[in-house]
Amino acid sequence: MGLTAVPDDQLATIVTTLEMQKRPPLRPTPSSPLRLTRWAKPSAEAYRTLFRRIGGPWLWFSRLAMEEAALLAIIHDPAIEVYAVLDPVGIEVGMLELDFRHTDACELSYFGLVPELAGRGHGRWLMAEALGRAWRPGVSRVWVHTCTLDHPSALNFYRAQGFTAVKRTIETFADPRVAGLLPDDIAPHVPLLAKRR
Repeated sequence: MGLTAVPDDQLATIVTTLEMQKRPPLRPTPSSPLRLTRWAKPSAEAYRTLFRRIGGPWLWFSRLAMEEAALLAIIHDPAIEVYAVLDPVGIEVGMLELDFRHTDACELSYFGLVPELAGRGHGRWLMAEALGRAWRPGVSRVWVHTCTLDHPSALNFYRAQGFTAVKRTIETFADPRVAGLLPDDIAPHVPLLAKRR
């Protein structure tokens, strides 16, 4: 057993890939005052604002680092479905992104709610909505990634919803706080070791 040093301006995380290879048995959809609406061709700015609100505490950064054209090419692709979760007054409080670009498969690319909604059962509602949309005719695999920087309950949540862990990898990347993509004070559970550039 050994330890691998990670530079101060980098982060490392263990990524777990989980999948379903058959549609789970139908369960009653949990009730929620939230609603899911298809977000057709969101602007890069609107998408990034919601992405940051949901994922900032877990250091989601990939879509913040992309050039605008590259981001729009993904989120406007006809094989990508982006949904916004709206609260009762119409404020965006969550996101679901389904990627159907893989043959016979659907990836839950992004799945999340703003941190203020954690622990209230809305995640089970959103997952029921996600699986109902992901398991369409021709799909034989639905998969998702989570990592050790994500919400501490994320891995167990996915497993409780019927996903099975199938692969583990280690990812290293530049700390998005050092790069200026996220504020220095976000994600205090992950120590910031380097100064902003």
